[in-house]
Amino acid sequence: MRGWTALLALVVLSGCLSGLPAAEQTPTADPTSHSAATSSLPGGDAVRVTVTEVVDGDTIKIAYANGSRDSVRLLGVDTPEVHVENTPDEFAGVPDTEAGRRCLRQAGEAASAYANERLAGETVTIRFDERADRRGYYDRLLGYVIVDGESFNQALLRLGHARVYESTFTERERYEVTAADARAAGRGLWSCADPDAELDAGTDASSETVTPIADGGTGPLRVADIHADAAGNDHENLNDEYVVFRTAADTRVDLSGWTVSDAANHTYTIPDGTVLDPDTELTLRTGSGTNAETTLYWNAESAIWNNNGDEIVVRNASGAVVVRRSY
Repeated sequence: MRGWTALLALVVLSGCLSGLPAAEQTPTADPTSHSAATSSLPGGDAVRVTVTEVVDGDTIKIAYANGSRDSVRLLGVDTPEVHVENTPDEFAGVPDTEAGRRCLRQAGEAASAYANERLAGETVTIRFDERADRRGYYDRLLGYVIVDGESFNQALLRLGHARVYESTFTERERYEVTAADARAAGRGLWSCADPDAELDAGTDASSETVTPIADGGTGPLRVADIHADAAGNDHENLNDEYVVFRTAADTRVDLSGWTVSDAANHTYTIPDGTVLDPDTELTLRTGSGTNAETTLYWNAESAIWNNNGDEIVVRNASGAVVVRRSY
């Protein structure tokens, strides 16, 4: 009888323990450790965190709501290195030359600047993938970073800041399509496949402005200012959304037939007869108006430039890319 009583008590106790809330079942651990911060997150779950530091284009440091800290390696993407030497053969088409390595280093700096602009100090969502490991080789979390409702991982690929990393994850097929499109268009790091193309090394990579890329000409035109976020509703205030271009100090440029496009391939063709003197600014407003010597109007029906990041691509009349600028 005593044996049956003991067995019954054990079953009852086991049932009570299985009914405890998840938080009460979690073993006690050091809250600052990596495992303690994420032990209650099953595969495929997500967590809200604050980005405390951008290490480079694909790695960030974060803080959880409880104050513990961690590092995150963006899943499925790989930006060029900025702290060690790059290996050009990891980036299809980039020549294994000093110029290729130098171009990749500058592309890595551009990716880091873009990550810093989009993520530093922001509250973001880290989403995990059931098909991927939770942590990588250096014990960093592996996940998708969601900022302002957008996958930052995929944005890196779309703008040509990264290649698809060779690993297993759910978004792989979609990411490969995005990366292939960026490569075909020569965006970002993929401009390094052109042996004559280099990023502008004169731009301070530590600034929040992403380095322009001149991969189809001698750099006669630059993006001087981007005003993507118009006052009020962007779609109702189109002329307060604009891009300002500036010519080089020693170059007079005939822009007749040149085009300006965004990452979604909305395209504006600059009218014939548009000629800029050296060191002169030209403002392209999204809305409607009468073109003037230094002001043009896209005549678009809705906003063009994404407030949360986009790409400006300028091609000359022959279709060669002269400027590519991510922000």
